[in-house]
Amino acid sequence: MLKRATKVLKSPRNIMSVLTIAVLVLIVYLTRDELLKAWELLGKADLWLLALLIPFQIMVYYAGGEMIFSYLRRKKLIGHISWFEQTRIALELNLVNHVFPSGGVSGISYTTWRLHKLGVSSAKSTFAQMIRYVAGFVSLMILLIIAVVVLAIDGEVNRYIVAWSFVLVLVVMMLVVALFYMFSSEARMDRVARQIARLIQRVMRVITLGRKPQLVSEQSVVRFFAEMHSDFDELMEDKKLLVRPLIWGAVYALFDIAMFMVAFWSLGESVNPAILLVGYGVAGLASLVAFTPGGAGVYELIMIFFLTMAGVSNEVAIAGILLTRTILLAGTIIFGYIFYQHALFKYGKTERDPTV
Repeated sequence: MLKRATKVLKSPRNIMSVLTIAVLVLIVYLTRDELLKAWELLGKADLWLLALLIPFQIMVYYAGGEMIFSYLRRKKLIGHISWFEQTRIALELNLVNHVFPSGGVSGISYTTWRLHKLGVSSAKSTFAQMIRYVAGFVSLMILLIIAVVVLAIDGEVNRYIVAWSFVLVLVVMMLVVALFYMFSSEARMDRVARQIARLIQRVMRVITLGRKPQLVSEQSVVRFFAEMHSDFDELMEDKKLLVRPLIWGAVYALFDIAMFMVAFWSLGESVNPAILLVGYGVAGLASLVAFTPGGAGVYELIMIFFLTMAGVSNEVAIAGILLTRTILLAGTIIFGYIFYQHALFKYGKTERDPTV
């Protein structure tokens, strides 16, 4: 029995499966109170209206996939891929980011591995995902500016909400500018690449107690970043490549926010969508650096805080946010895990599993 267990754990794919299950169990345990509250709230909600969350969530994942695949198709880096396949890849990405919170790095690593199976090189896949984040940030920034104008015109809205809206727009702008600043210089990209390679070696030296394993060579990391810089130069020459990812970025954010609106409507309540948009933006950025899986706890607290500041009763805010987040989390865990395991089984037979 012990030999069989040891043999099972020697497979990287099996190790990833066991680790994923363990983290998912931990997520369910940590959010058990919210799950119970959401179950109670289901009895008070209009279930037919709440059922709209399912197609809306599918649309969010599809839009998330299109932010990547629309760019890859325009660059002729990938052939035809069905809407189902790209939606499930986006769902798998979301699951990985929930299970292994690392500011999106885990998801990027996993998606790079997945796209490699579709013939896309690691550097080009990573750059396509950078496009996804930039498009998402810029689309969110445009929507936030609209929300700020609406909130500024509405004299009844708490002035602190308006102030936070301006701060969030500035933060998003700074993130976008920082990314463009790094990618626009070959020298800066080379410097960052070498620093990352050295950092990886230092970390591995600590983990292996000074054995200095050659996980990645400095030159391979430099070549990887040089290829991404080349893609950036091509993007600057043909800026139309950003149009579709930007449009899908806006679709992604609008349907994400629409899910919260639907949840409130199902409870017989209505919330200012501009307030939801600001709370959504702040919560999304905060969850990127949160150490909890998927930003659980942090995301909900920020959303509830913004809604109560805007005059929504505490009970209504908690009910709407918890109901939406719990249903979304359940969909991500159940279907995301099924697709994730299928991908590991299908592609993990002959090659090393992704380092998530």
